[in-house]
Amino acid sequence: MNTELREFLRSRRAKITPEEAGLPTLPGTRRVPGLRREEVAQLAGVSVDYYVRLERGKSVNVSESVLDALARALRLNDVERAHLFTVARPTRRARPLPPQRVRPGLRLVLESLPDVPVMLVGRRMDVLGVNKLAAALYKDFDAAPPHERNVVRYMFLDPAARELYVDWADGARSAVASLQFYAGQHPHDPQLAALVGELSVRDKDFRRWWADHDVFRHGHGSKKLHHPVVGELTVFYESLIPREDPDVMLSMHTVEPGSPSAQKLRLLASWAASDVDAEQGVDSVPELRGS
Repeated sequence: MNTELREFLRSRRAKITPEEAGLPTLPGTRRVPGLRREEVAQLAGVSVDYYVRLERGKSVNVSESVLDALARALRLNDVERAHLFTVARPTRRARPLPPQRVRPGLRLVLESLPDVPVMLVGRRMDVLGVNKLAAALYKDFDAAPPHERNVVRYMFLDPAARELYVDWADGARSAVASLQFYAGQHPHDPQLAALVGELSVRDKDFRRWWADHDVFRHGHGSKKLHHPVVGELTVFYESLIPREDPDVMLSMHTVEPGSPSAQKLRLLASWAASDVDAEQGVDSVPELRGS
């Protein structure tokens, strides 16, 4: 049984109203949120029995044309459409994934951009490396125990993340949705299963949002942070994937030139470049606090 396909189709169907799908609204109370199965089948141009089999995870060699029709009927965005195609055609159980290594060239990229916070993110949103400014902006993942070097784990289990993000819930949900997208590509990753299991047990928000089956792929955007050293600032991120390392994402953070955020990032860079003992914390630089 294709559990991923079943849960994804159910979750997408529940998010669309008949009005959004262009269907007439009939009198009476609907017993299900979103569209009914027969309505999705009608919109996709397939039989109800066939769609029911798909939603029960009993698909076999589903065609590209049917998946395209379902994507249109369910109004999927590009990321959701890609996820649908992935989970509808699962690969056989793969061999264990080898540990990821950071190529020397990518490590040089981190070290060559001292004025830009840069992170290398790998499978399961594991953090493979950060430069000094990214460590100061978020967390020194390189110095953390190996099992803590993960963006999603940081978002839910490190109290500092909840203080850093002005809209923590939005950032946390995006992290969960990114992990869900990865799960569609690597459903048999045992380390993924262990991570999801731990977070599901330890955090009710993660457990609830994981069950939503939303998917997200980091590309570009912005986020507001309230940093304990320099105060509030807005950063923009661009996510780049090296051609030879498709399982690695280079996440670069910038600020608008001449803005208050740019000034605060320069202050943070000065603080990060100093050899302040980590145990002294922000009290060692009182001139930056509340800037």
